[in-house]
Amino acid sequence: MAYDHDVAERIRRSLAGRVDAVEKRMVGGLSFSVAGRMCCGVVGRALMVRVGADGVAPALAEPHVRTMELGGRPLKAFVLVDPEGFADDAALAAWLERAVATVSEGR
Repeated sequence: MAYDHDVAERIRRSLAGRVDAVEKRMVGGLSFSVAGRMCCGVVGRALMVRVGADGVAPALAEPHVRTMELGGRPLKAFVLVDPEGFADDAALAAWLERAVATVSEGR
């Protein structure tokens, strides 16, 4: 599956100041790791965000957020945010800050 290169570039710009951010192609998209842990990425046009197992339900209550599935099963620590949910840079930054905080806390 192809991923949205414009979204990937927006993430790159947002994480540009971090020396511990690494990007890697994955099956179906592009992922970004921070401090060695997968943090966020792009799947199709959606933003993949690590929110931790305890953060999935609250995230799903927000607009434009849906369950992330792999092999037909929901992932326990990740959600997908549709483009409307990160349309401006402030919204994207908020989701990325949430993801970085999650990996920093080890969730």
